[in-house]
Amino acid sequence: MSQSVYPMSVPGLLPTVSVWPRFSTRTQSAVSGRETRAAFMQYPLWDITVGYEFLRANSAFPELDTIVGLFLACKGSWDSFLIAIPNDQACTNMPFATGDGVTTVFQLTRTRGAGGFGFTEPVMNPLAVTNIKAAGAVVSGAGYTIGSTGLVTFTTAPASGAALTWTGTYYFRCRFTKDQIEFDGFMQDLYELKKVEMIGAPGNRV
Repeated sequence: MSQSVYPMSVPGLLPTVSVWPRFSTRTQSAVSGRETRAAFMQYPLWDITVGYEFLRANSAFPELDTIVGLFLACKGSWDSFLIAIPNDQACTNMPFATGDGVTTVFQLTRTRGAGGFGFTEPVMNPLAVTNIKAAGAVVSGAGYTIGSTGLVTFTTAPASGAALTWTGTYYFRCRFTKDQIEFDGFMQDLYELKKVEMIGAPGNRV
């Protein structure tokens, strides 16, 4: 499980990105039409596709080699890496727990949703945490530590009923879905890389 970071912003180029969640459900239907369903995943895996219209491949602009180099280092789909997903890599005053006066260790989480709908997932690859608040008050940096998997350990247990929030950025942990990558040269030192497919989650699931 490497800590390599996918080069989402290679110099001068902005990739197109598609992201969608996927669950796993088994459905059995009786002759009457009545269904029984079983959900096998508590949290979704996220299918991520990144595409580039062109990438340069020379000593001054080694954009293609940067991406291909990560793919080779990961041995295709074997090893995982980190990636910052546009529009899903930062949060501000995000609730992640409620104090009970006893518990001192809590997992960072983030919630997606609006209009009365929300879904919470663990965040296990924090990049930078700007602050932690308890009942709206910023907790001193000496009052807690944050582990590499997003576990927040408070020196003193937060008060019962105190809402805990965090502000910061985070990665998804991903792996390539295939053991090959396809890129086509169309001009001198220029290549197409239409589709780089990955699967991942804000938690360490792959």
